[in-house]
Amino acid sequence: MNEILQVIKERRSIRVFKDEQIKDEELNEVLQAGLYAPSAMNQQSWHFTVIQNDTVLENFTQTAKDTYAKSGNDQLKGMSNNYKYKVFYNAPTAILISGDINAANPQADCAAAAENILLAAETLGLGACWIGSMPYIFGNGSNEALKKELEIPDGYNPIYSIALGYAASENAHAPVLKANKINIIK
Repeated sequence: MNEILQVIKERRSIRVFKDEQIKDEELNEVLQAGLYAPSAMNQQSWHFTVIQNDTVLENFTQTAKDTYAKSGNDQLKGMSNNYKYKVFYNAPTAILISGDINAANPQADCAAAAENILLAAETLGLGACWIGSMPYIFGNGSNEALKKELEIPDGYNPIYSIALGYAASENAHAPVLKANKINIIK
C-alpha cells in the first residue's frame, strides 16, 4: 500500500503522552508540513503559536476552565469542574492554529494546516490530537489577555490547536467506518 495512504489509515488521536519534550527537529518538520497546506486563494491565512512551557500550558487550561464555567453549555461546564481535565491532555507541546479574520476562508485554511501537521506527526512517530475547543475559549472576543500573552498577531483568532508529544501507548485500531458516506455519480 502507498505509504501516504497507510499513514492516513493508521493515524489516531492520542490523549496520553509521555513526560518527554519532542525534539526541535520534529517540531520544525510538523510546522513545515502545516505551512505547505493548501489554502483558499493561496492566502496562507494561518499563524502557528507553539507552547512548550509547562506554566503557560497550565495557565491556558485554567483560563479554558474559567471560560467553560461561564458558558451556557452543560458539557463545557462539566469539564470546568473536572480537576483532571487538561486542554492539551498533558502533552508537552501545543500548537495553536490561528486564522486571519480577513481571509477568504480561514477555517478551511487552518483545518488543512492542522491535518498536514497531524499526518506529519504520525510519520515521525509522534502522538497528536486535534483540539477543537479554541472557538469556545476565544470566541466573541474572550480571553484577549491570553491572546496577547501568547503573542497571537492582531487580526488573528485561534481556530484549532493540536496536542503533540510522544504517545504513552500504542495507537488504537481504526473504528468501524460508518456506511453510506460515499455517492459516486458517473
